[in-house]
Amino acid sequence: MFTIPQCSPRANYLIHKEEIDRAIARVLESGSYILGDEVEVFEKEFAAEVGVSHAIGVANGTDALQLALRASGVGSGDLVITVSHTAVATVAAIELTGAAPIFADIDPVTYTLDPNTLGGIVKNAPAGRIKAIVPVHLYGHPANMGAILDFAKTQGLMVVEDCAQAHGATFQGRKTGSFGSLASFSFYPTKNLGAIGDGGMVVTNDPDLAQRVLLLREYGWQERYVSYFSGTNSRLDEIQASILRVKLKYLDQENCRRQSIATKYDKALSGTGLSLPQTSLGATHAFHQYVIRTDNRDGLREYLARQGVGTLIHYPVPVHLQPAYIQNPPAMLAETEAIAAKILSLPMYPELTDAEIDIVCEHIGAWDGS
Repeated sequence: MFTIPQCSPRANYLIHKEEIDRAIARVLESGSYILGDEVEVFEKEFAAEVGVSHAIGVANGTDALQLALRASGVGSGDLVITVSHTAVATVAAIELTGAAPIFADIDPVTYTLDPNTLGGIVKNAPAGRIKAIVPVHLYGHPANMGAILDFAKTQGLMVVEDCAQAHGATFQGRKTGSFGSLASFSFYPTKNLGAIGDGGMVVTNDPDLAQRVLLLREYGWQERYVSYFSGTNSRLDEIQASILRVKLKYLDQENCRRQSIATKYDKALSGTGLSLPQTSLGATHAFHQYVIRTDNRDGLREYLARQGVGTLIHYPVPVHLQPAYIQNPPAMLAETEAIAAKILSLPMYPELTDAEIDIVCEHIGAWDGS
């Protein structure tokens, strides 16, 4: 048990306990538990937060990405460009559509998809098989959506944003999720906007795509019990929607606290020799994670654990090197592979106190590198 955990969903619940408990009680007393008023209102509130016209609540973030891709026309035999430095859920969602991933390398500063790699990928891929690009706004930092969208337009490719870690982040003054044809969000409990259970959302400005996702999430029903095409069962439930409605009110405030924590880390760790997170010009980092790099990552992690400080690695093995996804021939992703043994996520959650940040930084400062 760490004295200072790397993340703490329970701390966020306790901060909002009274409101959350009232919201849950409201749902229990309503008698409406699936796709009722709470989901409908939350969808509208979340769409307004992102700055889009439509939001469709689904069961989890993986389903959100899968259904967004299916609504985009991605299916069996297609290829989808994404990154290998991501949660495996990104790739799992692509494969659930029947498509296959094709991996792009990352920018070593932002850890997001490097647009400069896209031309070579398309040139070397089988003609006509690439259908979409899935940029991942990793750790809360937006991908370079301007360059990605420009490239996609020249190739006639759909862009579906993976915003699972970027609730509230911005690029050139717009929220992540408002750039692609569609975008997916996760409400896993550790996210910047986290449920107390699973949940996800698909957002879009296109009413036709929104309608298709709406049908896909519930068996392809346009009217109850009549399927117009093959769909699935992926519904955001009323209790989670009610909890998320409470937490959405505090998202901007809590993101500001995350940014404040990051600033404190930056100042305290600037002379330690660690590589610290950078934010691109024109971007606002939501700091889902505060990720450092060091050549002796494992040594630092073990040292901090002995001091009671929790850390995590997001992610220790690139997807293209994991047993389930190794390709033949293997992808060559120099930047992705170079950072995998060096990255470490420090404690990051809004309830982290200044005193706890000081303790983390003092321990890092005292580490002798061995």
